[in-house]
Amino acid sequence: MMLMGLTFNFYFGKQVETLKCALSLAALARIWKSEGVTEDNRLSTTLDEVIVYPIPALLYLVKNLLQYYIFAYVDAPGYQILKNLNIISTGVLYRIILKKKLSDIQWAAFILLCAGCTTAQLNSRSDHVLQTSLPGWIMAIVMALLSGFAGVYTEAIIKKRPSRNINVQNFWLYIFGMAFNAIAILIQDFDAVMNKGFFHGYSIITTLMILNHALSGIAVSMVMKFADNIVKVYSTSVAMLLTAVVSVLLFGFNLTLAFFLGATVVSVSVYLHSAGKLQR
Repeated sequence: MMLMGLTFNFYFGKQVETLKCALSLAALARIWKSEGVTEDNRLSTTLDEVIVYPIPALLYLVKNLLQYYIFAYVDAPGYQILKNLNIISTGVLYRIILKKKLSDIQWAAFILLCAGCTTAQLNSRSDHVLQTSLPGWIMAIVMALLSGFAGVYTEAIIKKRPSRNINVQNFWLYIFGMAFNAIAILIQDFDAVMNKGFFHGYSIITTLMILNHALSGIAVSMVMKFADNIVKVYSTSVAMLLTAVVSVLLFGFNLTLAFFLGATVVSVSVYLHSAGKLQR
């Protein structure tokens, strides 16, 4: 069952990367038509520029691989809580790799953000997280480091040349992501691909999910280009809370006291982070 989920994840990832790549090319085509081809918007094929893009694609692929193996050690609610380690890893790697300084207030806000998101996700089965075995914790920490490093590294390479059109940079990010996912599919389930094709089992819901993930991925790259990973972490955390509220309105879900407490802590974290910016 885990192998089936893993294979589907690579199928899904490949379609998402393909769509993101196509959307980036479409945006470039429109720019080329209106502005012409310039040094900043042309698709460069020089090795020194392109060679940096496979690294984040490979890191995300390994993270996605671990994502399915970790379920042998922790359930889905527990996994969502462990994912909040990404918040801390992003802050630490942001400081180490990009040499960006955060004020003491901003570090406190970051810790509160992690605590708030974790609290908001608590439920009756959350105590199982404390029973997670050592391999599960190791996988969770490695995944957090991979995700944090991939995000910070991506920000570094797309900001290395500020004038470079973001759609060109996105194209190279996504083309390598597409290639790595395709290789993973062929290694994991070559026979199924040959017999049933890439789109076996897809539905309208799957298509909408692919579209949602593609647009979200492009939005994240825009945030990294014009803001930073810290903004990305905060926006993702706030989006999680908003999704829960929308789920109440659309599906009648019940919000717990822990959710309201966590949402309050996240709100305080956002305020402190903004206040910390003024004191840097």
